[in-house]
Amino acid sequence: MSALLTPPILPVSRTRTYTVAEYHDLIERGILTTADKVELINGVLVDRMPKNPPHESAVRRLNPRLVRLLPAGWVLSPQGPVTFATSEPEPDFTVARGDEADFDARHPEPTEVGLLVEVSDSSLPFDRGEKLRVYARASVPVYWIVNVADRRVEVYTDPTGPAAQPAYQTRTDFAPGTTVPLVLDGVTAGFIAVDDVIA
Repeated sequence: MSALLTPPILPVSRTRTYTVAEYHDLIERGILTTADKVELINGVLVDRMPKNPPHESAVRRLNPRLVRLLPAGWVLSPQGPVTFATSEPEPDFTVARGDEADFDARHPEPTEVGLLVEVSDSSLPFDRGEKLRVYARASVPVYWIVNVADRRVEVYTDPTGPAAQPAYQTRTDFAPGTTVPLVLDGVTAGFIAVDDVIA
């Protein structure tokens, strides 16, 4: 009696593009795992940058401060995916409209997102470039870059939506000694001091 042969798992290509459905299939079949440390950006598998101590420090400090300010009807997802039309990035924080049960079987979608946060050090050019365009194209209303290298929080608002060159029309930088407003659906839920987030 011969043993059943399992077809070999072919390596995932970094040169071809994938749909979000294909990306999900790679994950469900175990071809991509958490050990791969990738995210889907505009159909391309992109390596996520390693997290250094300043990055982890900012994430650890920001998490409880966002939790304390979050109004009812909003959910905080640390380092979880958001499903876009051709991308599935994993921002450091997502604040989405709804309750926890809404996301038991799926990831938040752009229309549910009130705020995305990327903590940036070596990933700063990518977060200001390709990721910013993905978020602006999908009309994510508020995007923060916690810029640990320059010790400031960059807040991007007024996305253009699906323009030829998607962008945010307004950028406001918050330096040490200032506080960043947490704005959800146009309402300020509270303030977070830059000094409390970036050591």
